[in-house]
Amino acid sequence: MTEGKGTSGRGQRELRVRVKTAKGRKLSSTLWLERQLNDPYVQRARKEGYRGRAAFKILELDDRYGFLRPGARVVDLGCAPGGWCQVAVVRVNALGQNPKKPVGTVLGVDLQEVEPIPGATIHQLDFLADDADEKVKGWLGGRADVVMSDMAAAASGHKATDHLRIVALVEAALAFAFDVLEDGGTFVAKVLAGGAENEMQAMLKRNFCKVANVKPPASRSDSSEKFVVAQGYRGREIADGRGDAGQGGDSRD
Repeated sequence: MTEGKGTSGRGQRELRVRVKTAKGRKLSSTLWLERQLNDPYVQRARKEGYRGRAAFKILELDDRYGFLRPGARVVDLGCAPGGWCQVAVVRVNALGQNPKKPVGTVLGVDLQEVEPIPGATIHQLDFLADDADEKVKGWLGGRADVVMSDMAAAASGHKATDHLRIVALVEAALAFAFDVLEDGGTFVAKVLAGGAENEMQAMLKRNFCKVANVKPPASRSDSSEKFVVAQGYRGREIADGRGDAGQGGDSRD
């Protein structure tokens, strides 16, 4: 919302919504609500029908790296509330709206129940379960071209602990990706910058041709989150340590 030009001569300026702290509401909750109301990505998500501002993160990553191609089979780990699936459905042509392009598949999994998403198949599943990879490959009818994850461990309020937790979660997602990815496939995941992910980065470089670490514009500037985009999966023999991974991937900041 903007203010029109007036006699003050200051011209147009953006109006910021201020939220008063209600009785019984914590200050942190008030600040969060104020940030949400003033976040342009939150406003865009509502206007464009996405389930959350995170949709723009995967949009921006795909615009740059082009992994959500028509016809691709995509697995979204921890898919709730569904914004990443919504983006993937359109990008891989899962609804077949473009008859000139191949039709892709979008499969979302989450511990909690997720509202249906047109063009995507959603399963309530713990991806850490022993048979989760076989179930996913069965549902897909083969291996995935993309495994992506916007998961984050529950925050403890202790930055170092939270960093270790999300690194462990990403490593688990990566192990899952090794089991279900097609050769040449892509792994995309959120991490928190903090210095404990060196082993994970080395693993990515051994198993993928290119590894990029990037903070998309939709990520809040005060957030420590970044995303890894690992492309060109070298295959199960490398992941199992049976093959020669060469010199590793091309890592870019």
